[in-house]
Amino acid sequence: MTEKLSVEALLEEARLNASIPPPAERLRLREAAKLSRAQVAETCDVGRSTVANWETGHSEPAPPARLPYLRLLKGLAEIYPPDSTPDSTPVPAPGPAADPAPHPAPAPASAFVPAAFAAAPETLRGADGRAIEGDPGPCIRCGIETTYQSTDGRPLHSGAMCQPAGPAAPQTPPPAPAVPAAAVPASVSPTPVPVPSRPERRARSAARAQADTTALIARAVQDEAERAGGDEEAALKALIKRAIPDVMHLFNETRATARYDYTAYPALPDVLKKPSKKDPDQIWEARPKFHHPGYSLKVPGDVKVTALDVNAAYLSALKCWLPIGKLEHSTGTDGVDPKRSGVHLITPGEWAHPHLPDPIGDRDEPGALWVTNATLRLLQRLAGPKYGLTDAPVVHESWTSGATENFLDALRKLLSAARDEAIENNDTLTLEYVKAMYSKFISTMGESIHNREMVRPDWMHIIHSQAYANLWGKAYKASTAGLDVVAMMGTDELHLTGDWRKVFAEGRGVSQMKIKHGEGKATGEYTVGSVGR
Repeated sequence: MTEKLSVEALLEEARLNASIPPPAERLRLREAAKLSRAQVAETCDVGRSTVANWETGHSEPAPPARLPYLRLLKGLAEIYPPDSTPDSTPVPAPGPAADPAPHPAPAPASAFVPAAFAAAPETLRGADGRAIEGDPGPCIRCGIETTYQSTDGRPLHSGAMCQPAGPAAPQTPPPAPAVPAAAVPASVSPTPVPVPSRPERRARSAARAQADTTALIARAVQDEAERAGGDEEAALKALIKRAIPDVMHLFNETRATARYDYTAYPALPDVLKKPSKKDPDQIWEARPKFHHPGYSLKVPGDVKVTALDVNAAYLSALKCWLPIGKLEHSTGTDGVDPKRSGVHLITPGEWAHPHLPDPIGDRDEPGALWVTNATLRLLQRLAGPKYGLTDAPVVHESWTSGATENFLDALRKLLSAARDEAIENNDTLTLEYVKAMYSKFISTMGESIHNREMVRPDWMHIIHSQAYANLWGKAYKASTAGLDVVAMMGTDELHLTGDWRKVFAEGRGVSQMKIKHGEGKATGEYTVGSVGR
């Protein structure tokens, strides 16, 4: 019986696949049924942006959401055949006296009551999924000027990221009557109105978009604080619960004007799949667990050590080379290129510096292993003439695609700015919310049931490895400044002898370091003894 049901399910999917409508028809069917993208997304267990990508041709439905989506389209096509959607656009009466249809008046700013990450009119996007800009005008939701448009051609902030309504703007006096050209003296030339260049318009657009998305973070915190009635613990619990969909919304909005397209559901090679739930990943992320052989807590001594904490290590690691297309296989060094990224099977060179952490991390077995592009780039730099610390790794095979270092830069800058503002305002609630967003964004971008928007385990491993590579760079910087690295662990823990403040700035900023506090002896400032020195 089970086999029969499975065959029927396969046949049904095959029939649906044979008649899947093109992207434009998918959009028409949804709008004909007056369904929102949020409704379709909930039915198919995906995000709204995924439905938008299906309707623009930016991506194709992929399992497990593909079958319910195809069933929905089939049912809608039976209810709304192609000729059942009337054209509601009024046809103007012929004649020279016909006036052009006026633009609808924008809603007054005082009438706008925004809700963070709420459903809203859709942003007009091109076939590549990017938001389309037009002439600036007052947003139909908040009345503040924007160059983005809604699907019906009216001004609308991208993703309905409207700014909170502020005080009413002063009334602008009516323009003075136009002076006939003949009344203007010939000696007076009209002052030309400066037209901003395309880079200037792009910069202004990016600044507006960042302001809009930053406002969303503040509004989300405000909403949950109000719902919790002042109970900060309950508000934080609610914010952490919504962190994944919220950060994916921010990610999609920062992608609205991006120049790079990407593949959200690439075909994955076996090396990027876990053999089973109990088995470890096959990609080695070079996680360090280093202890200097010349120092020990078990030996009495007076060598002062400071345990330091790297701030927002994973947030900084979003600046890394990520493959944005389908991964392609290559052998030897064919897949090693500055403009490509992915994972590589390598045999690393011998590490002969026991007083420095091994950049490949601490592993039990020697030989070849799969590493990410972030680890390979670090090993190649250390083998180069500037460092000369090891031999170049031997690359056996690779899975790579074209890459960019700036893919997540807009999201990184947005979250960094929100984090800095929260620290300045001593806003613990927003600070923990932002931390939950970027940490969960990274941890669920692989094969996770908590995030259906993308399946990129290669990105997850690369970002993790980049965090470890960044930490190794800090350890090396301290060592070259005359400090001993007593311990280095995880992505953010560095124990140093000597005056570390001469090497690193102290503070809570992303580029700063702070003293690590917590349970255990090896935190804050402590002393160790020398061993065999």
